[in-house]
Amino acid sequence: MSIGIFGAGFSGKAIGKRLADAGHDVWGTTRKADGFETLRAHGIAPTIFDGMDLTDDLRERLADTTNLVISIAPPREENLTDPDAPVDPVLIALEDETLAILAPKLQWVGYLSTVGVYGNHDGAWIDEDAPLAPTSARSRQRVRAEGEWLTVGAAHDLPVAVMRLSGIYGPGRNGLKTAAEGRSRRLVKKDQVFNRIHNHDIAAAVEAAITENTGGIFNITDDEPAPPQDVVSFAHKLLGTPPPPELDFETADLSPMARSFYGENKRVSNARSKAVLGMAYAYPDYRTALSKMHKQDTWRDAPHG
Repeated sequence: MSIGIFGAGFSGKAIGKRLADAGHDVWGTTRKADGFETLRAHGIAPTIFDGMDLTDDLRERLADTTNLVISIAPPREENLTDPDAPVDPVLIALEDETLAILAPKLQWVGYLSTVGVYGNHDGAWIDEDAPLAPTSARSRQRVRAEGEWLTVGAAHDLPVAVMRLSGIYGPGRNGLKTAAEGRSRRLVKKDQVFNRIHNHDIAAAVEAAITENTGGIFNITDDEPAPPQDVVSFAHKLLGTPPPPELDFETADLSPMARSFYGENKRVSNARSKAVLGMAYAYPDYRTALSKMHKQDTWRDAPHG
């Protein structure tokens, strides 16, 4: 297979490495050439995508691509003057061209979205059939981008897998590193919980969907939504350092974006991903995940930069 990744960032590199290690040809985009070395270290052939235009190199790669992963967020600000204008950067760059022309061998598309599209459900358990009630502009943009890719899939008879991800962590980006660097805070908001997902499990989900050529909507998330202060405390316990004092969410000094995350409270089920994709999560909860990363010393830095 020839697999392309639009947006080979934190999750995209993990996906690319897993697929390259499985023997597939993988290319991925970055905005600047100084990211090429890191992509190559992950087995990903690099190419430039500035979020607006398709280069000749990118067009050549698309011509042979069989599977496409979209890991680029739409603009956070909404176009209120034209609410029907496309928001996904890849689809905008296509302009009047179509994937059928640019990527005639394409068999499957995966779109990486967010559980933020569900909005707030007051701590209730939800699955993929829950109503979408995004509370922020960035999440409303995600809903639109999801719909755009599903429409493309229907128009071209392509399976499109929309993968809604919870809070992403992994090597170089996790509670252990934050604690070790003295940057952790124990914010406490009554009854607040969050789901999380390790980028290893994101890569496994993408590989499973590609292998089965499966479309649909899937929550890719851990088994156990948990209070954020518990994760901080556990990370410090593993490191043998005292956790920071608890901070009351209501009076804490937070940026508007950080405060907005706490406005969404829900428990997200991953049952469909297990039933349909056969997912067996390697990092099913924060205790297993942080303990495993600590023991294997995989928490300090992202591999290959």
